[in-house]
Amino acid sequence: MENLYKIPRHIAIIMDGNGRWAKRRGLDRIYGHREGVEAVERAIRFAKKVGIEYLSLFAFSTENWQRPTQEVDAIFSLLVEYINLKIPFLKENNVRLLFSGRRDNLSEHVLQAIVRGEEETKEGSSLTVLIMLNYSGRAEIVDAVRKIVREGVKDIDEESFRNYLYNPDIPDPDLLIRTSGEERISNFFVWQLAYTELYFTPVLWPDFSEEDFLKALYVYQSRERRFGKILDE
Repeated sequence: MENLYKIPRHIAIIMDGNGRWAKRRGLDRIYGHREGVEAVERAIRFAKKVGIEYLSLFAFSTENWQRPTQEVDAIFSLLVEYINLKIPFLKENNVRLLFSGRRDNLSEHVLQAIVRGEEETKEGSSLTVLIMLNYSGRAEIVDAVRKIVREGVKDIDEESFRNYLYNPDIPDPDLLIRTSGEERISNFFVWQLAYTELYFTPVLWPDFSEEDFLKALYVYQSRERRFGKILDE
């Protein structure tokens, strides 16, 4: 089978289950988010080790603003803390950090951390980590259409439309992983997931280990990606 041992170029992850992880242990939800940050570092280390080029992580959706203010504030505090603490780790491992999503309603200290993280890791060339923050797949498409209208573009096709997305230079994900047992894409990469292989696992994100990542890769390698074509038997 030609896919055997093939490593996907781009993996996207919906990191779900932090709150449930904490609840099962009788802890406040923020403890689950803190453990989730540790899982992010494990995923980055593993992705770099096996040769993945792009790792997209769904960190905070536009819908997540509906959560309690205390939890939202804690999530952004963790984000700023992680960026400030882990820039040396990212630079040492030749990792580039990017952020994708609407920035107009993010606080100044969050924006400053985002800009610093992107600027200080911009030379990273072994792995690009794309953090989806205040992100919505539908909003991304709407924002793309707004740009097209503003520029007065009349002739558009799928390839040229891509140029108006948030990160047009990043290839579509080959594999989407969602943890915690939920089996939906939840407004994530609505345009980009058209031909992505989907993998769902009941493992909660804070527990997602290198072994769990390997299982997802094995499943991916066992599939044939046809992209609408008929392959020879």
